[in-house]
Amino acid sequence: MLLKANLLLLLTALIWGFGFIAQRVGMDHMGPYFFNALRFFLGAVSLLPVCWLLRNKKTKAGPSRKQFWIFGGVAGFALFCGAALQQVGLQYTTAGKAGFITGLYLVIVPIIGFCLRQRIGWFTVLGAFLATVGLYFLSVTEGFVIGHGDSLVLIGALFWAIHVQIVGYASKKTDPLQLAVVQYAICASLNFVLALLLEDVGIVPMVAAFGPILYAGLVSVGIAYTLQIVAQQHVDPSRAAILLSLEAVFAVFAGWLMLDEVLSTRETYGCILMFAGMLLSQLPDRKKNREDFSKSGDDRPLS
Repeated sequence: MLLKANLLLLLTALIWGFGFIAQRVGMDHMGPYFFNALRFFLGAVSLLPVCWLLRNKKTKAGPSRKQFWIFGGVAGFALFCGAALQQVGLQYTTAGKAGFITGLYLVIVPIIGFCLRQRIGWFTVLGAFLATVGLYFLSVTEGFVIGHGDSLVLIGALFWAIHVQIVGYASKKTDPLQLAVVQYAICASLNFVLALLLEDVGIVPMVAAFGPILYAGLVSVGIAYTLQIVAQQHVDPSRAAILLSLEAVFAVFAGWLMLDEVLSTRETYGCILMFAGMLLSQLPDRKKNREDFSKSGDDRPLS
């Protein structure tokens, strides 16, 4: 069963990595906010049947209705910030670079935890240092200037990390699938408001971008998230995070395969250092992670 769960997590990372291609191509036909609104709405709808099938499965004592909507609202807003910044940034950078920079949330999460008085290990510190050096090689030019798109995706990674902390707390108190539906719906609604104010909204762009929307919404959000939930019932969070971090590698491969994106030697070294930092940041406190896993599930930000 462990092998099957690991393969499901690997498939999830593959889906998310190729999801950056759908996000990039989709904006050939519509603005970033309209695209996000459609994909997260579709993702929320696609999870409703799963919630219905698992409606009689009692996992934990639920919070009050007020607490549930507070959790959903805060998580949805953090998700909106991370997704919007990432989607806008993709207009100015490559899918591969966006995938690696987004992956920095794996390093930022324990750093935020340290600020919240959570213990972090030396491997996390070393991982953060390597990832920072890698980010410099990947995104910062010789004039010490980071690209506009890369900077937006980087700020988005900070919100992804905040989102993980929020969901990590909320998932101990409520059903993670129901929480996912609510936060996706809130994220979709906020993006739709911005789309109405700033972009052209209509049927024609929706039809033109039908394929990317379907993949990013139904496959990347709905199916992949469900696979992650199923797999992480049998895999401890530290191992799951390492497997899911392969999303960054798959994003680079997908960009090369489908969009003819090529990394320079300097950018390749940056990716290697960032990936090493991501892996190192997941190594410490495996015993503690197993104890946490026995109490609650794990979550990650949606690409």
